[in-house]
Amino acid sequence: MTKTNKKGFTIIEVVLVLAIAGLIFLMVFIALPALQRSQRNTRRRQDMARILSAFNDYSSNNNGKMPLPADKTKKASVSYGGSDDASLKAFMNRYIGDENSEQRMDPDGTKYKLGFRPAPTKEASHGENKLNHTIYYFINASCSDTEGNVKPGKGEREIAIFYNLEGGAVYCGDNS
Repeated sequence: MTKTNKKGFTIIEVVLVLAIAGLIFLMVFIALPALQRSQRNTRRRQDMARILSAFNDYSSNNNGKMPLPADKTKKASVSYGGSDDASLKAFMNRYIGDENSEQRMDPDGTKYKLGFRPAPTKEASHGENKLNHTIYYFINASCSDTEGNVKPGKGEREIAIFYNLEGGAVYCGDNS
């Protein structure tokens, strides 16, 4: 009797290797979108800090005044393409960058919009908990200790900005 040695893998070994590879791919495909969302939100937070700095620069250059729409008792926004408030458009172009500037773009490629809101009379949340690319700003307001809430401030030089991030998170920044 002669013995024959067959070289190769058993079916169990092949299935085991494929299962391990499948688990690795599954982990990558689950973790990758969350990591990318986190990176985009980090960039958005950096953009909001830069925009808050632009408001402070405007205030320094204009005797402590903040950019206001023509009627500061009503909501206003700058979205390019509609009927926009000229003073807000001028602020955006001069202090943040013209409408085609990369500084005006969300990481997903959508242009940021600027939305003015009158000062809150009490602490309130102003977001819709979805990314809509609008930076809401409030004069005479500051951020609350509660994440995403804005509260009345102590003076006309106080400003709070509010932005909805991806995944339902919010950014609230102020200069107080």
